[in-house]
Formats: sequence, C-alpha cells, structure tokens
Amino acid sequence: MSTGGERTRVATIFDVARLAGVSHQTVSRVLNDLPNVRPATRQRVEQAIRQLRYVPSQAARALVTRRSRTIGLVSTGLPDFGPSSVVLHLGEAASDAKYAVITVSPADREAASLRSAAEMLIRQNVEAIVLVAAERSTFDAFDGWELGVPLVVVASEERGRAHRVTLDQYEGARIAVGHLLELGHRDIRHIAGPPGSMDAEERMRGWRDRLTEEGLPVPDPRFGDWSPESGYQIGKALLAAGRPEAIFVSNDQMALGLYHALDEASLRVPDDVSVVGFDDIPEAGHFRPPLTTMRQDFEALGRDAMSAVLVMLQDEESDAPVPSRVPELIVRSSTRKA
Repeated sequence: MSTGGERTRVATIFDVARLAGVSHQTVSRVLNDLPNVRPATRQRVEQAIRQLRYVPSQAARALVTRRSRTIGLVSTGLPDFGPSSVVLHLGEAASDAKYAVITVSPADREAASLRSAAEMLIRQNVEAIVLVAAERSTFDAFDGWELGVPLVVVASEERGRAHRVTLDQYEGARIAVGHLLELGHRDIRHIAGPPGSMDAEERMRGWRDRLTEEGLPVPDPRFGDWSPESGYQIGKALLAAGRPEAIFVSNDQMALGLYHALDEASLRVPDDVSVVGFDDIPEAGHFRPPLTTMRQDFEALGRDAMSAVLVMLQDEESDAPVPSRVPELIVRSSTRKA
C-alpha cells in the first residue's frame, strides 16, 4: 500500500524493452505494427506492455515511421579539442552514410536546456540522436527520457541505459603512468581536469590505481579546467611546495601551461621534471621539448558512434558490443629516466 509521500513511477518504453529483452526500437516497431519483427519477439513485447501497463506517447508511435536520413547531435563539450574532434569525424562518417547532421550545443548544461535541445531535434524529424557527453550530469540528464528515437552516447563512463561508444580513458592513464614508472620515477603528481568531467575522473582513477598497485604514495591531485592558464597556475602552486620528479597532466593544453611555470622556475623538461600529457593535440609535437602524450583516435570514435546509429536503425534486435579503444602512448622528448 503506498503512502501519501510516494509516487507511482510511470513505465517508459525503455522499461518495456528491458523486460522483453529487446531494443526500444523493436518496441516502437511493435507499437506501430511494422514488419520485420519475429512473432515470438512481438509476443514478448506485447506481454511486457500488458504487464507494465505501459501507455505509449503519441511521439513514440509516430516517429519510428518517418525517415529523414538525418541524425541529431547534442554536444556539450565544445570547443575542447576532444569533443570537437569527435563531432567533426562523426559528421564525416554520417556524410559517408548519406546522412545529414543537425547539431545543437546548449548554452548551459541544465536538464531543462538539454531536454529543449533534444525536443528541437525530434521536431526536425531526426532518426537518431548522438550525445557527446563531457560531463556526468549531462549523461545522467538523458537517462530515462523517452525520445522515441535511438540514442547513442559518446562517454567514457558506463552509466544509464543508452548505447555507448568510448575511448578507454582509464587504461590510457594507466599506460601514461606506467611509462613514467618504467623510467624509474616514483614521485608522480597529477594535474586533473575539472570535477564532474568523466574523462578527467577516469584518467585520475587510472593514475591513482597504478600508483597504488606499486605501493607508492598517492599525492592529492590538483584540478584544472583544461586550459593552459590553469596548467600554469597549478604548476606554480606545485613548485612552491617542492620540485616533483614527474607530472602526469590530464590534457595537453594544461601541459603547455605547466611548461610555462617550469620555465619561469628555471626548471628544464625533462632534465628536471618529466611531463606526460593526454590527447596528442596537433601542437604537441611542436612543444619545446616535444610532448610525450597519449594519442586518442577521435576519428575512429566518431565513426564508431555513427556505426552504432546505423546498427540501431537497421537491425532492431542487434546487441552490438560497446566499442572501446585504448589511447596510444606517443613517446617524445618530455620524459627521461630518473
């Protein structure tokens, strides 16, 4: 018996799909009485609908029947190098598949703004939506929404029920720290990205776990905002407390700022301090000295996202594995043996 303070949760198309063991696109096909659904599958979906007392929205019924060869893209990470690169290569992959892309970048990341962006895309009759989610709150805001179209999320953490494609930030960080350990460094500091960033959290977790496995102390990380200025300011603060052996920086732009702080302190990279960055931005090889960093294959990630869209649109009952690619260590001149 429910109390006055409790509310009955209304079933969504995702609840039906989970109970029936199918995709939510298959549920939409059943609701619209479309072909290419096996009788046994249709029966399971109909039984789940009855069991959950699911009442489909008009949008869920109507949208699946319309084809526009257009996908929607919601990106909240621009103009950062990683998200903007994914957007670029997703657009190229969509063009190759003869799809157009409508992009929206909400001015803020509140749930209401994200919902408004998604609804605008749906009104444009997109066949699917790709979310490039830089922050955990953005990913969570989309969880449970009944969009009526497939949703593919580009994110480094596995959260919610959306189909996800990713680059393995955690393993990339472990490789970066492992490189410094192999060089004999034992005092390895970390300049992290902003709290709430999934990429930053995964890279910090990889750094922490790798040090812990070696039985080494894990100093407090310093949090930046991805910009060279924050790397510069954090570098000055780190050096005020003493010179570390090595620093793993969560992106290349902050590493550039760190270079500035080290130069001001008359410290040389890598003779005095080894530095490893992350991303391998185009400028990384032209730092002085060229930066050792983790290269991310953003082109492949953008194509993975489009491939996931096509799978969900063309094969309603496919349970494709989540593509996960590991960043590649690019050794240049900013690290040396301790």
